[in-house]
Amino acid sequence: MGYRKLGKNNKHRRSMLATMTKQLIMNEKITTTETRAKEVRKFVDKMITYGKKADLVSRRKALAFLHNDKQVVDKIFNELAPRYKNRNGGYTQILKLDERRGDGALVVILKLMDSKQEEENSDKKPAKKAKTKEEKSETK
Repeated sequence: MGYRKLGKNNKHRRSMLATMTKQLIMNEKITTTETRAKEVRKFVDKMITYGKKADLVSRRKALAFLHNDKQVVDKIFNELAPRYKNRNGGYTQILKLDERRGDGALVVILKLMDSKQEEENSDKKPAKKAKTKEEKSETK
């Protein structure tokens, strides 16, 4: 099974996923159910990968999926692609909230990863230095 049907027919599902992808790209954070978030994440990753390629074919593919929304595509190619240039996939993060009161569906926040936070975290971790022969002999 390659994808979730989400209780929708093909046209409705594709439209909903494109709209949710646009909203996530523009707002950088959306609240939705867990199953929808897992599906939208695939398309957001694909759009950012198109932005990193930065060629005409990729721009046209992104425009075709995102209902010719030039504002969203410009943000992908001009802001998000440079932000994630050193990252190979995994541009989104899912944070679990609680169950929805009406139907008990698990509600999550789907957001784009911050490259600024990653740089700060990598700076905080000290690099492990290799032990010299003298230090190894002292520990024995």
